[in-house]
Amino acid sequence: MTPSCTLALELATLISNFKIGDEVLVPDFTFVTTAQSVALRGATPVLCDVRSDTLNIDESRLEEALTAKTKAIMPIHYAGISAEMDRINNFAKEHNLLVIEDAAQAIGCSYKQQPLESLSDMAAFSFHATKNIQCGEGGMLAINNADYVNPAIIAWEKGTDRRKFTEGRVEKYQWQALGSSFLASEISAAMLSVQLDNEAVTNQTRLEIWNRYYEAFAAAEQRGVVTRPGLPKHIQHNGHLFYLILPDVNVRKRMMVFLKEQGIETTFHYTPLHQSEGGKKYCKLGMTLDNAADLPHRLLRLPLYPGLQISEQEKIIECVNQFLVTL
Repeated sequence: MTPSCTLALELATLISNFKIGDEVLVPDFTFVTTAQSVALRGATPVLCDVRSDTLNIDESRLEEALTAKTKAIMPIHYAGISAEMDRINNFAKEHNLLVIEDAAQAIGCSYKQQPLESLSDMAAFSFHATKNIQCGEGGMLAINNADYVNPAIIAWEKGTDRRKFTEGRVEKYQWQALGSSFLASEISAAMLSVQLDNEAVTNQTRLEIWNRYYEAFAAAEQRGVVTRPGLPKHIQHNGHLFYLILPDVNVRKRMMVFLKEQGIETTFHYTPLHQSEGGKKYCKLGMTLDNAADLPHRLLRLPLYPGLQISEQEKIIECVNQFLVTL
């Protein structure tokens, strides 16, 4: 456990020994810390386009971004819907690359009936207050590659072999390698323990809300005025968030104003990394970014949280459909 998913990713990139000149493939549509954790090591995040259905990294185009400097792939699982891990892992194996999942939104999710955290070398999770399971601020790094377990423990213990000391294997602990203060507080851990006990109930409640939204906008999608999230049959998501893709950014602006007038708050994220100042400074483009440059500006998130009442959701659905019939 770590103080945040950001620090879990920074721990992962530290023990991966990324350095100046190395390149890591990341989706252009992601939160900044996916790429920033790479840039902090002096390596270069290489921005890749995303799929139009799931908004996850487009696994069919990874070859376009591959160079002799490529060391790893960092997919995310947007909205708790898994990236295509079989193809990503096969590509990584073929080219001797690490796979580090940014699974911030994907606690409790699976791909082909396998937990996401079991499918790669490492996977970072978030327990931020906006996530399904939360402790205010927290994270976790799951490690499946035995080569990285001991380096992670040393880095997690501020670069020392303190774990050996607490286990009685050495008389004193000393500085061994680079590390930092990656330990979460006991208070955060205690809060998280209770949340984890209720994970199944929380995720099921969110899925019920998500499914009502999904069914409610099927007719609008058939009319071609909106696009619902893509949902591959071989994944199980956690109902983390629900979004709609609208015809253009102006329609999104109008819809947000309309819904706000009805007392309904909506939001969107993320802006494409390549359009940000940090992205221009620290990243490079691995390919054309047609979907990533377009879809985020048409995406709108609807309210979704366990305490959302059916009557409240029915009002949201009614107001959204009321707007959509005008398109």
